[in-house]
Amino acid sequence: MGILELRLFRCFTLVLTVLFYVPFSHGYTYEQDVYAINYLYVALGLPPLPEWTSLGGDPCNDGWQGVECVNSNITAIILNGANLGGELGDQLANFTSLITMDLSNNQIGGSIPEGLPITIRKFFLSDNQLKGSIPGSLSELTLLSDMSLNNNLLSGELPDAFQTLTGLINLDLSYNNLTGKLPPSMESLSSLTTLHIQNNQLSGTLDVLQDLPLQDLNVENNMFSGPIPTNLFNIPNFKKDGNPFNTSIAPSPLPTPPTTLPFYQAPAPVIMPANSSEGPTQNDGLSLDNNKISIVKVVGYVGAGVIMLIILVLVVILCISKWQQNKRNNEEDHKQQDIRRHGRPEEPQISTDFNRLHRGGEAVLGEPTKRQDCSFNIQGTRAPLMPPLVEKNTVKPIVTDERNPTVILNPPTSLASFSVSSLQQFTNSFSEENLIRDGRFGQVYLAEFPQGKQFAVLKLDNKNSNLPVDEFLKLIKSISEIRHPNIVELVGYCMDFGQHLLIYNYFSNTSLYDILHNDCDLKRKLPWNARIQIALEAAKALGYLHEGCQPPIVHQRFEPRNILINDDLAVQVSECGLNSLLPLDFVTQLSGRETSLFCYDAPEVSDSGYYSEKSDVHSFGIVMLELLTGRKPFDSSLPRAEQHLVRWASSQLHDIDALRRMMDPSIGQFPVRSLSRFADIISRCTQQEPEYRPPMSEVVQDLARVFETQV
Repeated sequence: MGILELRLFRCFTLVLTVLFYVPFSHGYTYEQDVYAINYLYVALGLPPLPEWTSLGGDPCNDGWQGVECVNSNITAIILNGANLGGELGDQLANFTSLITMDLSNNQIGGSIPEGLPITIRKFFLSDNQLKGSIPGSLSELTLLSDMSLNNNLLSGELPDAFQTLTGLINLDLSYNNLTGKLPPSMESLSSLTTLHIQNNQLSGTLDVLQDLPLQDLNVENNMFSGPIPTNLFNIPNFKKDGNPFNTSIAPSPLPTPPTTLPFYQAPAPVIMPANSSEGPTQNDGLSLDNNKISIVKVVGYVGAGVIMLIILVLVVILCISKWQQNKRNNEEDHKQQDIRRHGRPEEPQISTDFNRLHRGGEAVLGEPTKRQDCSFNIQGTRAPLMPPLVEKNTVKPIVTDERNPTVILNPPTSLASFSVSSLQQFTNSFSEENLIRDGRFGQVYLAEFPQGKQFAVLKLDNKNSNLPVDEFLKLIKSISEIRHPNIVELVGYCMDFGQHLLIYNYFSNTSLYDILHNDCDLKRKLPWNARIQIALEAAKALGYLHEGCQPPIVHQRFEPRNILINDDLAVQVSECGLNSLLPLDFVTQLSGRETSLFCYDAPEVSDSGYYSEKSDVHSFGIVMLELLTGRKPFDSSLPRAEQHLVRWASSQLHDIDALRRMMDPSIGQFPVRSLSRFADIISRCTQQEPEYRPPMSEVVQDLARVFETQV
């Protein structure tokens, strides 16, 4: 198939993709990502990749080779050494959540498109046949941390587009035909530790690099000139050969000749007249002055000669360097011709163990429902998740503590890393309209993503937003391990620009507190069997925290505001696993009135400030009491004897007539037997001494028996 026929075929396929996109793309994967990957597949020339198709398909569910997803969003495309050809196309910007793209060690031609995924963090296109210049749209990739474009045919000047890439750590542009000076915006690369730009035709000075935190710098075989900034000599791995640097020091003004003559000039002998028996005559003094003038001339001639010699040596070095560069270019041309003629030669594989970084990326959604092992290339050999940054060497990805860059951190791989910009976009800049509630750790906002996806974003308050990075990562790692159908699921986090946000699956905007104490209509729709069901589902969540997690998790603030209920009366408990954000002396910091008003704390907590599983059981008993009576745990509007709910109700829980009177009037009909059992559970949970309270597993069993009598 000729070039013209291939282009016509691609156009025809793209037209079909547009025409038939909707009917063929009703799979699990987000439609815009399907469109983008279909277009990429066509641009690459429809290579034989398992499961890939140019029309629709379901990359996330069908396990497309080299494709990684988080929920329904494509987050990585890793096809290192897959014998790909064609081009990249101009639709890469349509990927909504792509974090890693590794198409290294292929034969992809064409140019790098202007439109690139703004969520990209790791961008690897080394060892291909890319031509043209590096696009100026590079400045839009504000999340970029690693990029390698080495061993291509790129040319032109570097764009002045680095001012926004403050998170870029590793950059490899070596073995191309790049020209011109290093752009001024490279001074903004405040995180750059590795820079390889060797074997290009770059010129000018290295001044823009002198204040960067570089640990590995290779500028060999270019045309850099001028003096080398002294700071660069402190770089542990600095390679600079093959450049016409001016390393000489400008000569100082010629000083007045000292009385002791220079070591390289022997003093002229003083010839005394034969008939003189006294010291030198006037003519002798004139002779000495003439000798001094002669010495100055000699020094000047020697200095001029040295300067001329240095210039001559530099010219020779420049000629040799140019000759070597031309020779290398010729060899590279022959190599590229051989590759085109015979295919890419075999290259040795370097086995390196890499820590997998789960992106960072914009609008990446949740935990993968079907995780594919995409770290294998087409030939079946294991390919590194972190592709080579420099020639054939690999660089291990790292995340460091913002406050201490020497501390290496491992972000959790099961969660999505959201960007601040995406959260601002989908929460309407954290507007009041999107505010769901004020929690004890901060405000919770509704984030509405495309295709109807909704998330609850907890924006930690000022006190907790200053949490050190390593502690924040430990926190989200522990929360990510909490998985229960009755607990709100953490799906992501954000730590861009010092922000600390937690992203949960959105479940409901209505809490049990809203139903019981704010909305009379909903309260009337909450019959007796529904209240038992809510108590049972909430008990399962608390039981899981106590007995299903290792180590056990104490909720510490189990109350109706943290019990969310949707339209189907399903229940999920929020703020689980966040107790580490509370100071150890949290209770002692409260005034006596604040402590009494909270009223969900067990008696021993008010005395010692110590929370336990048994204190959670006490809080659960109070919630059950609210379900039974419809009252708040403390209500100053009631008669003094009835203001504290537990004190008022405790003595009446075993009196069936008293139970009838204290029940919420909106409950309606109820079986007396289940009411008695329900009250008995409340009584045992609210015992003064913690050792007399039952474990939550026993509470779950008892409530299940009560619920079964209602079905």
